[in-house]
Amino acid sequence: MAEIHTEPLAPVPDDLTIPQFFLDYNHPLRPVRTNLSSWLIEDATGRQIGYEEIRARTFGLANELRARWNISENDVVCLFSPNDVDWPVILWAVHRLGAVLSPANPGYSAEELAHQITLSEARVLVTHVASLAAAQEAAQSAGIPPERIIVLGPKPSGSSYATVEELIASGLARLPTFVERRLAPGEAKTKRAFLCFSSGTTGKPKAVEVTHYSMISNNIQMRQLVGKAPRYEAGDVALGVLPFFHVFGMVVLLHFHMFMGITVVVVPKFSFENFLSSIQRYRVKHLFVVPPMVVLLCKHPATKKYDLSTVRWMMSGAAPLSAELTAQVNQVMPQCHALQGYGLTETFTTVALSPNDVLPPTPGCAGVLIPGLTARVVKPDGTLAKYGEPGELVVSGPSMALGYYKNPQATKDTFIDGWVRTGDEVVINEKKEVFILDRIKEILKVKGFQVAPAELEGHLLNHADVADCCVVGVPDDYSGELPLAFVALSEAALERVKTTPAEAERIKAALMKHVADAKVEYKRLAGGVEFIDVIPKNPSGKLLRRVLRDRARTMRAKSPAKAKL
Repeated sequence: MAEIHTEPLAPVPDDLTIPQFFLDYNHPLRPVRTNLSSWLIEDATGRQIGYEEIRARTFGLANELRARWNISENDVVCLFSPNDVDWPVILWAVHRLGAVLSPANPGYSAEELAHQITLSEARVLVTHVASLAAAQEAAQSAGIPPERIIVLGPKPSGSSYATVEELIASGLARLPTFVERRLAPGEAKTKRAFLCFSSGTTGKPKAVEVTHYSMISNNIQMRQLVGKAPRYEAGDVALGVLPFFHVFGMVVLLHFHMFMGITVVVVPKFSFENFLSSIQRYRVKHLFVVPPMVVLLCKHPATKKYDLSTVRWMMSGAAPLSAELTAQVNQVMPQCHALQGYGLTETFTTVALSPNDVLPPTPGCAGVLIPGLTARVVKPDGTLAKYGEPGELVVSGPSMALGYYKNPQATKDTFIDGWVRTGDEVVINEKKEVFILDRIKEILKVKGFQVAPAELEGHLLNHADVADCCVVGVPDDYSGELPLAFVALSEAALERVKTTPAEAERIKAALMKHVADAKVEYKRLAGGVEFIDVIPKNPSGKLLRRVLRDRARTMRAKSPAKAKL
């Protein structure tokens, strides 16, 4: 087949920043709020926050950021926090000043956060009080002085750090310190809004450069697709439990629902029973999840204790949801339509989405290609696949990122003349439905998060007992995949194992701890450690990862692991 073209996209303003689009502008496709429904609700307290308060708090914070630290055009602010009702306020305040936001995973270790701060060249670090210890260590390592650390949440006892609340109050009390500018026509397509970190095959996470136009256009693309049937109605409530630092949570859950006039209940951290309780308490209609959450809904005994009957739409993303798991959740919640979406940080974000006019959706389908998109399915020989034939998905559209910040080689490999290589092997049928078959790239998907094998391998090779290693993913019902390390031991370690066989288990435990001490939870070697005489490689020295992945799956089939509940 030739290139696949979707329906033309509605007009997208190219001279607006993200907060100007969401707070100051009315797009023709944007539903008009006919009541005074809240934009956000704080899950723990029930506090409701409306448009006027959000807009005022955004201005106050922007005003104080300019007054105290002269944050301005292209400066970078790193946000290291779990979900919070002030998360969008911080994001939009940074953008009001023409600056760039770099959202960080609140579970990062100090080492991982320092890498992000250093690469993004952040001038200010906003951290939640719960993450303050790691933030302090990372800031010191990356050269951010203590006076440029801002705390989100209550002020720590005896601390001199400014809090977000204090900055907002101070900014609202002073005269304007900045004049917000309107972008020139077309400038939103090149004006950086985010540096979002995405794992790569070559090691540490890379910074994806995302524009204001990317966010705005993707919201319009999704709106145009779901606008064909009344999925969204005034007064609807969505549960904001997915992490906002992740593009699925930030773009689809947070921004798109505010664009659609839906109230978002902001949940700082996922806890299954609290998750169920919030659905019941706030009568949630829209549920956005990742596959591990669906596993819990299907298998955890607590599910039966709560009233989930208000949920009508469940959207799963970040990793494929199998047809079997879809069937299970349909039995548990028969009133609910279980849908899927597909996208990448590099496509910011959605590429495919389940439509409203095909219910129930085709089992195993990741959705249909959204409006304004052009797609190719490329076979290994470089020719274009026909409908129903597998190949790598390559896409082009208005929401594509610019590339990888300060990484021209990686940019050249993924971003080609306006096209993005997804690294995913897919099949697309005549209905433009997308089915994800496998990943061509080496990235693992653990609980919906990307994990680069090379990053873990590099860390393991720093251990004295490791001569060589290779990390692969093994299937897991709950997490999707789990990292497993094949390790060739050093000569000294081999001698110890020969002398004392029990030493093998001690080394495995030490290697797992070596990773756990330095990496966020989902990057840990939950799949285990296996010793191997020699790591297989091709003549040029490239790891034959598929050989070990097949070996790991054979091992797992002989001794299946139980899903963690």
